[in-house]
Amino acid sequence: MNWSVRPESFATPDAVRLRRAYYAEVAGRYWRRPATEAEVDEGLAGDPPDHLTPPTGEFVVGRYGDQAGRGGSVAASCGGVRMLDPATAELTRVYVSPAARRSGGGAALLAALEDAARRLGAHRLVLDTRLDLVEARGLYVKHGFREIPAYGSGPYGEIWYGKELTVPSAL
Repeated sequence: MNWSVRPESFATPDAVRLRRAYYAEVAGRYWRRPATEAEVDEGLAGDPPDHLTPPTGEFVVGRYGDQAGRGGSVAASCGGVRMLDPATAELTRVYVSPAARRSGGGAALLAALEDAARRLGAHRLVLDTRLDLVEARGLYVKHGFREIPAYGSGPYGEIWYGKELTVPSAL
């Protein structure tokens, strides 16, 4: 599948739709029942951009499909990266729609987020997630993330991952 991942405002219709889907999925898994629209609305009301714009971060949306202009593309992934300190960036709100999983979208999304982190000056990426989000955990490990000690606290962090970023050498 042909994927394109680019920076996009946290508030575009596609970004909002993907963030709603992300929240509905992670909340539904946590509660072990589908999240209602009202619960998603409430959760997103407390979901500010958290410095997901340069120079402190970036939010991206991934699309797949015809990129040559003959047909449309479908927005099916999103994620953010925010600087925690001058050398460390954190991944957040990483999501690939279930219908697009196992199509290369997760790899394209992580590559774009790593590039964004490098542009922001990061040398290391970290993230926290929950144990029940097995698809995400598998994606992170497959792409070089390793379990690290907890670097923060929060109600949903159950496992933490980190990855050192390589800086491309100048030609």
